[in-house]
Amino acid sequence: MTHPLSRSAAPQDGLSHVRGPAEPPLKHATIPQLLAEAVAAHGGNDALVFRESGDRLSYREFAARVDRLAAGLLSLGIAKGDRVGVWSPNRLEWVLTQFATARIGAILVNINPAYRLSELDYALNKVGCRALVAASRFKGSDYAAMLRELMPELAAGGAPARFPELRHVVMMQDDPGPGMIAFAELSARATPDLLARLDGIALDPDEPINIQFTSGTTGQPKGATLSHLNIVNNGRFVTDRIALSHADRLVIPVPLYHCFGMVMGVLGAVSKGATMVFPSEAFDPAQTLDAVEAERATALYGVPTMFVAMLQELDQAHRDLASLRTGIMAGALCPIEVMKRVNRDMHMHEVTICYGMTETSPVSFQSFTDDPTEKRCETVGRIHPHLEVRIVGEGGATVPVGEKGEIWTRGYSVMSGYWADPAASAEAIHDGWMQTGDLGTLDEQGFCTIVGRVKDMIIRGGENIYPREIEEFLIRHPQVREVQVFGIPDDRFGEEVCAWVIPRSGETIDPEALRAHCKGQIAHFKVPRHVRVVTELPMTVTGKPQKFVMRDRMVEMLRAEAVQP
Repeated sequence: MTHPLSRSAAPQDGLSHVRGPAEPPLKHATIPQLLAEAVAAHGGNDALVFRESGDRLSYREFAARVDRLAAGLLSLGIAKGDRVGVWSPNRLEWVLTQFATARIGAILVNINPAYRLSELDYALNKVGCRALVAASRFKGSDYAAMLRELMPELAAGGAPARFPELRHVVMMQDDPGPGMIAFAELSARATPDLLARLDGIALDPDEPINIQFTSGTTGQPKGATLSHLNIVNNGRFVTDRIALSHADRLVIPVPLYHCFGMVMGVLGAVSKGATMVFPSEAFDPAQTLDAVEAERATALYGVPTMFVAMLQELDQAHRDLASLRTGIMAGALCPIEVMKRVNRDMHMHEVTICYGMTETSPVSFQSFTDDPTEKRCETVGRIHPHLEVRIVGEGGATVPVGEKGEIWTRGYSVMSGYWADPAASAEAIHDGWMQTGDLGTLDEQGFCTIVGRVKDMIIRGGENIYPREIEEFLIRHPQVREVQVFGIPDDRFGEEVCAWVIPRSGETIDPEALRAHCKGQIAHFKVPRHVRVVTELPMTVTGKPQKFVMRDRMVEMLRAEAVQP
């Protein structure tokens, strides 16, 4: 298969500036329209499979459940433009809420299931949630008890004083307690009159329909505001690149609260009438592989750390994964060796890499399934349709092809802004260009390589050092399973290079030997001054390494070592 349109995305005039193809055309449709089209074309197909709960719905059954829940939301007085939070791991109720809110034009607010009381307090108030849909518990967290602690007025039937906008708390359990509504009861409120009202609600593809909070690695998280148009089309284009169809069965172990799960996964699958398989409420490598085998899955999503865990699980217990064909690895930079093992050991010869950010709905660059192997391993592919990207140097000038700079993105996928934060919005978006904060390069064919974050770049004695380069070198060491490189303050050089490494199973790493391995292979100023062997790396729920956490911990370790006698 060839992709003539992709070749039109090469840089022109020697500058790092690419425009995506104009085909296929943008779809000016809402999320409810997308689901209605899937029902009309593939109504009898399996839509959703939740293996932990045993729930299985066809597209026709899925749409009927969505309508009943949407009517139930209307019964609460939830209206178009109201914000409805969802605080839950991967459950059927999450996906139903995603589509039911869209059905009535309410704005879904994704709340990280790892959030605790202060974070939940901030999120609900920042966007003024009118209702909250929550699981009863997740892992060791008792959500119901946490909500009662945060909102003691619920027990007396009163409105929560801390949340002036909040009127309803819906719990995913049968007996939620005083002041709360059972999820099943909400759907049971769907009267014929309320159901009849659904088709009369006017929706516009350009209207906001989703708020997703950014990671918040510095300061408070910001709510990226996305429209139907943003996320419907990004889901379409992502799954176009992996040639997903109604005959495919996609396993989604990534969290729904993140774009990877709800846009690239759910909306992408619905745009093709494909089956969505959710292995568990939270990622578990054994359950994910079991789901692939039992459901004869053809596609699988995950972040690199998930694939590393699945490869380790495969080493312990064989599964028949011959049904797999394609998938996506995204959310963090992918080590080349991991990609090679996924191709070989998991039969995913058509796996693609994606790059993007929440603020761009999320994907801007993606591999094609027939790109050369080295391009699929070493780059994040080529630009998506209807987007434009520049690599920008100091002063805002576009850099020549091959030079490093910050990635700026413009087009249909850029968010409208951060909810209720015009200052942050204006700082992030200039003349339609989203300044991503990511550092990258473009080659002459338009392939993009990510070299790090603007804030991750290490400046040691005047030398600019990109952690990605050192990580790619170290991951090839036969004893290294995972590695993260970051800078820490240094009185002499300004910053010093530090590496945290996890050994492969059964291996022991000598930090000094690893440093010696670097000498003569990479520039002397890139050789890590400090190497720490660790058993795990601090990650976000979506599998992104938290270098700021590593940096702070490393500074504390060195300070403690300095004062020891």
